[in-house]
Amino acid sequence: MGFFLTAGFLGMMYYFIPKQAERPVYSYRLSIVHFWALIFTYMWAGPHHLHYTALPDWTQSLGMVFSLILLAPSWGGMINGVMTLSGAWHKLRDDPVLRFLIVSLSFYGMSTFEGPMMSIKTVNALSHYTDWTVGHVHSGALGWVGLVTMGTMYYLIPRLFGQKKMYSVKAIEAHFWIATIGIVIYIAAMWIAGVMQGLMWRSVNADGTLTYTFVESVKATYPFYMLRLLGGLLYLGGMLIMLWNTLKTATNGRSVDVQIPAPAHA
Repeated sequence: MGFFLTAGFLGMMYYFIPKQAERPVYSYRLSIVHFWALIFTYMWAGPHHLHYTALPDWTQSLGMVFSLILLAPSWGGMINGVMTLSGAWHKLRDDPVLRFLIVSLSFYGMSTFEGPMMSIKTVNALSHYTDWTVGHVHSGALGWVGLVTMGTMYYLIPRLFGQKKMYSVKAIEAHFWIATIGIVIYIAAMWIAGVMQGLMWRSVNADGTLTYTFVESVKATYPFYMLRLLGGLLYLGGMLIMLWNTLKTATNGRSVDVQIPAPAHA
């Protein structure tokens, strides 16, 4: 799952950040090492989802080790993308499209740090089956994949309709802040709820009985689900702003005449 949400979107990152920033990739050599290290390492990381199951213990340990190794190439790619802005940091003040792309890398770095940490068996003993995992997945899916896709689309859509830029740059700005605040609320709520759930489930009385029932843990999670709903609605609201902006850009587009040369006679 992690690899599915990584490889193609890193390709987008490596193409569209240099295009939008009008800067070359910080290190082409690092991008090649990044690619092959991910290809080799990610294939072995899957067992970290199956700690404390019927999977053989040696396989679980192998998945944990490769998950920890995976931190190096993941952060190498994140640093490569961020450092592409060297000499052009000022563009972040005025370019919300570039902001989407760079902030998505921040979420990529955060989720690829969190994943290896959660693969450690002692940490996983607390996080397994809790909403902490949900928060982790959504920091990658909505924070990384979502924001980098939005930035990519904001780059492509005006060019698709023969425009120099989107209909409203202010709407892009609003979308960025609404989506970013929404996803931060969402994942923070899930992190807190997950740690709370894990602690409640493993809490025992002096006689060895469980301190809390499962229903009590669900009830305690309710406020965090409300925050999750709020964050999700903000994120959805940002997408509706993007839809409006895209429709306005499309309807204001212009057709471009293309001259097709006549075929040469034999």
